[in-house]
Amino acid sequence: MNKSKPEGASRVVVTAGSPAETLEFLCQRFPRVGRTTWLNRLQRGRVLDEQWQSLAPGSLCYPGQVLYYFRELEHEVEVPFQEVVLFENERLLVADKPHFLATAPVGSYVEQTLLRRLQRRFGLPQLTPIHRLDRLTAGVLVLCKKPQHRDAYQALFRQQRVVKIYEALAAPLPQLGFPLERNSCIVNDDQYFFRSREVDRPANSRTRIEVLEQQEHYWRYRLLPLTGRKHQLRLHMCALGAPIFGDDFYPQPQRRAAADFTRPLQLLARSLAFTDPFSGEQLFFASQRTLQLA
Repeated sequence: MNKSKPEGASRVVVTAGSPAETLEFLCQRFPRVGRTTWLNRLQRGRVLDEQWQSLAPGSLCYPGQVLYYFRELEHEVEVPFQEVVLFENERLLVADKPHFLATAPVGSYVEQTLLRRLQRRFGLPQLTPIHRLDRLTAGVLVLCKKPQHRDAYQALFRQQRVVKIYEALAAPLPQLGFPLERNSCIVNDDQYFFRSREVDRPANSRTRIEVLEQQEHYWRYRLLPLTGRKHQLRLHMCALGAPIFGDDFYPQPQRRAAADFTRPLQLLARSLAFTDPFSGEQLFFASQRTLQLA
């Protein structure tokens, strides 16, 4: 039995006394979804068993069985930007993610996510991101094709054996000496669940910051995260006095309509490098995108 669930899927356990047919159980368990919708999902392979195999409309289920299903939104805003595939082999797929596209299904983003797009495009239902990029961040993202290879690649990130380089556009900071390293303690924000904040405790985050280009109204910064805290780069730039242009979260949350694709966050995962744990090959991937102000 698989110990993890398919990326982006929701999980439900068949309870005792439930109907024997999968379709009937789902209709009873989730009456607001509707029979037609569940039938359609089963016909399209959107309901899986514990082995991640698609279940047919007439399939049977049993108490204690784990089912996986993929949520779908009736009205989901289409993201009008396209991902680019940078690399593919038997284990990996590397994409250049555009701004505004979530990495994987979350909240009000389901089909309009990088993972779903690539699963459909390449017919890879077991495809899984090895790491994450914020929805508003563009750039290099690595995905794994098969569950048996996933942990070896994720271990590279856990053990900080991946070299990640970002670029950002923000206000000039002529009063500071570069390169510099920002160290701080980052925790979840109690007031806004979607944000992080810095507190006066021993540092748990480190970022090396360099200047690549100096213009009158903006500087282009090179950011090297030495740890991987939530929103680390955005917080560190904000704390230095130069929030990244287009940031809706820092220093203060700003409301943005779901279909507003203006003012993208000027943060790009420029490149990523690591040694492949299976082949021993030195891999390097670079984004083809360029940050620019409107």
